[in-house]
Amino acid sequence: MLTLHVAERSPEAAVLVDGASVAAVGPYEELAAAHPAARVRRWPGILTPGLLNPYGPELLEATYHPDPREAGRLGTKPIGGERAAALFRADPSLLGASARRGIQRLLAHGTVAIAGELRARPVVDAVRRAGLALGQRPPRLPGPPSLSPTPLVLLPPLREGSPARFAAFDVPDRKTLVNEGANTCVATVLAGRLLYRSR
Repeated sequence: MLTLHVAERSPEAAVLVDGASVAAVGPYEELAAAHPAARVRRWPGILTPGLLNPYGPELLEATYHPDPREAGRLGTKPIGGERAAALFRADPSLLGASARRGIQRLLAHGTVAIAGELRARPVVDAVRRAGLALGQRPPRLPGPPSLSPTPLVLLPPLREGSPARFAAFDVPDRKTLVNEGANTCVATVLAGRLLYRSR
């Protein structure tokens, strides 16, 4: 089934998805007229190719993302450093579940690709199942590891035949996205599947 994604501030960059691939990119009116049977998903803000987070190992292998049921004991924020290492040493089975929760947090920040060498099999498996792409780290990393690193690393424009990986952000333009950060994400699509939506 064809799905047409359009954002209110970037109707000229609507994306038509067929399965896991981009079928077309162009003005919404043209794509809607050419494919009247396509299901339409409308988003506020802008539609982008999504973000590359260069801190894959740091966020998924060296950070513990608590389960909501652990909030009373561990809180709700990601745990790094020696405290995370101690948790993983005490119970190595925590790594896979933590990585899956970390991936959900990345998706909520418009991340469609990560960079850095992943070594832990449970993390590699979680990344593969989610459909995150693997990219190259920039030569200079943008500060400390973060779900919304500064500066943001935007991926190249989508084109026909490319994998259907993109995100929508509730901002008026890319400059505002860079200024306000990736926490403005409202939807993330990987392999044509809507894996995150804020509302």
